[in-house]
Amino acid sequence: MDVTDNGPEPNAFDIEQATKANDAYRRVAWSGKYLQVTLMSIPVGESIGLEAHPDTDQFLRLDAGRGRVKMGPAEDDLPFQQDVSDGWSVQVPAGTWHDIVNTGDEPMRLYAIYAPVHHAAGQVQQTADEAERDEQSGDDEPPAWAVEPDEGEPDRHA
Repeated sequence: MDVTDNGPEPNAFDIEQATKANDAYRRVAWSGKYLQVTLMSIPVGESIGLEAHPDTDQFLRLDAGRGRVKMGPAEDDLPFQQDVSDGWSVQVPAGTWHDIVNTGDEPMRLYAIYAPVHHAAGQVQQTADEAERDEQSGDDEPPAWAVEPDEGEPDRHA
């Protein structure tokens, strides 16, 4: 399935089919003015990456695979732990350190909804290393049409 990020224009697609078909670490599926949808594929034994978004609530839903969610107030204090699988959703409050580790025997496929927008429109990053390089180089900035909060605290990565 081909998903095209058409920016802040109306859009509709089969998110479950697109999520299951996605083989990239992160694929930006739609970028609105206030919200963004990304698709993720996490290899066996790997994770989305421990991080915290000070100004962003996040919703994630697994459509394939199994994982273990870890969340808490600090990168070394993650008391919330929950096994998740196909059909489970995860809600991450702003400022909460979080990670989902693939504990299954197949790629874990999920989608994430951010508010506000976090990534460049249409961005496709095949690996977590590529995503990290793009973030550090400034090649993964939200589009100009996105409304960003006032200069707040930057995202944190472990």
